[in-house]
Amino acid sequence: MSRRKHFADPPPELAARFPPRQRLALGFPTLTAAPPPEPLPAREDWTLRIFGLAGDQTLTWAELLALPQSTLTLDIHCVTHWSKLDTVWQGIRTRDLLDALDIAPGATHVMAHALGDYSAALPLADWRRDDLLLAHTYAGEPLAEKHGGPLRLVAPHRYFWKSVKWLEGLEFMDRDRPGYWEARGYHHRGDPWQSERWESD
Repeated sequence: MSRRKHFADPPPELAARFPPRQRLALGFPTLTAAPPPEPLPAREDWTLRIFGLAGDQTLTWAELLALPQSTLTLDIHCVTHWSKLDTVWQGIRTRDLLDALDIAPGATHVMAHALGDYSAALPLADWRRDDLLLAHTYAGEPLAEKHGGPLRLVAPHRYFWKSVKWLEGLEFMDRDRPGYWEARGYHHRGDPWQSERWESD
C-alpha cells in the first residue's frame, strides 16, 4: 500500500494543532527501534521498578492499578513526520505516581527504561505536568503489545520516541543522560513545535 494512503495533509481547520512538517496519520503507525525480548510477561505479572534517587522498589500490576486512574485525550507527534489527533489513553498520571514516591531533593531527570534495550529521559519537572501518563489502555481497550502494552509512557509534548513502550523501570537521576536515540544523535529535548529532531537542530 502506498505511503500516501496512510497519511494526509493536515485539514486547514486543524492546522494549528500540527507542529511543523507533520502530516495526519490515518491509522496508528507502529515503529520500533529496539523490540523487547519475547514473550512478554502477562499483564498481571508486569512490574515497574523504581530506582536511583527515589529509593529502590518494585510496583506490581495490582499496585499500579490501585493508584489514581485518569483518562486523557491527547495529540501525539512522531519524529517520522506523522501526528495523530484526539488519541484516548487511560492510566496513571505521572504526577500522581510521583506523589506516591520518596524522591531525593537532588533528582532532576527520569530515565524511562523499556523491557529490552531502549530508554529515554525527560526532566523531572516534565513528569509533574498534567498530560503525562503511564498508559495501560488505548481507545477503551487494553494497550496492544505492538503499541507498547501492557504499559507505556505517553509524553505528548515531545516527539513520540520519548514515550517509551513496554515500560519496566524508572530511574531517578541527578543529571540528564542520553537514552537510546539521544546516544545516536537525536535531540535531548525533542520538542515537536521546535522541530528538535537532531541534536544539531
